[in-house]
Amino acid sequence: MTTTPRYRCPADASTAPVEAAAPWCCPQCGGPWDLEWETAPVPLKSLPERVNSLWRYEEALPLSAPSVSLGEGRTPLVALTDTVSAKLDFLMPTLSFKDRGAVMLAELARRLAPRRVIADSSGNAGTAVAAYCARAGLPCSVYVPGATSPKKIEQIRAHGADLELVDGDREATATAARKAADTPGVFYASHVYNPYFLHGTKTYVYEMWEERGGTLPEVIVVPVGNGTLLLGASLAVNELYAHGLIASRPALYAVQAEAVSPLAAAFHSGADDLLPETPTAPTLAEGIAIPRPPRARQILAAVRESGGTFLTVTEDQIRAAQLDLASRGLFVESTGVACWAAASAGALGDRTAVVPLCGAGLKTGLA
Repeated sequence: MTTTPRYRCPADASTAPVEAAAPWCCPQCGGPWDLEWETAPVPLKSLPERVNSLWRYEEALPLSAPSVSLGEGRTPLVALTDTVSAKLDFLMPTLSFKDRGAVMLAELARRLAPRRVIADSSGNAGTAVAAYCARAGLPCSVYVPGATSPKKIEQIRAHGADLELVDGDREATATAARKAADTPGVFYASHVYNPYFLHGTKTYVYEMWEERGGTLPEVIVVPVGNGTLLLGASLAVNELYAHGLIASRPALYAVQAEAVSPLAAAFHSGADDLLPETPTAPTLAEGIAIPRPPRARQILAAVRESGGTFLTVTEDQIRAAQLDLASRGLFVESTGVACWAAASAGALGDRTAVVPLCGAGLKTGLA
């Protein structure tokens, strides 16, 4: 390991320095990068004296002293039942958990000083990157599918980003953005390919650990499309365990919409990677409707190593979960209720668990 972060390919061990000229993916296999560097233990007792944002976990972060922060992080943990709590990650500057990773990408881009930042998204990640690029004073283009929620499109435009509406699905959008990302002077702020995003999302678990007084629940439930929250959670759990800050590692339960569940299908078939073909259908959970996630192998391995599993929820369960949460005072977008849909159906038994409420209902309205 190294104290100076560098990119490392998990597939073939290729490395590259973190600099403006670094390729956005592994040049050997075309896969996403991981980040190779060494963290230090986060001292729980000193945290109350630190900045009230995710940047308080400085020993675990590859960047420090940011100039683009909007106070992201430190979202509440609220009980839903005797055993299940919800982390209200829709209470973020852009109303979704994607701010955790986007602030890392924008801060990195600010230091690398590219000519333009490019991102692709089904909505929330693009909104977050647009907001933090505005904060950093960086020109930004965001690629989204043409069918993206009008409210998310409006939010991206409000932050001053150039919006590129792509005909086709999420995969077509990613392809268009990656083509543009190959232009010289461009920083590809990919929440899938750039590992700095994962080191932002892992603060979700550090906050949970702090809020619970240095412990974690038996189960951490996360929605999975491209897997950025799950892989961030896995990073945090492994770091906390390696530094002796938790006695055991919780199981990771990954939730997908039944309509688009390629990872669940691969997991339950015993495969290490995606199956050749998995049928898909339209889903209300647009944020996790990813047919071919590039980090599939890592996601499947992380869930298996944790002793967790994959769960799927139907469209009717998503609708019911959104209304149920609203009746409890929490208005959450349709993607963000998927984990509660699984938990409220009894999938967790009597194990202690935390579910994320990832995006505000104002972004999509009622399902």
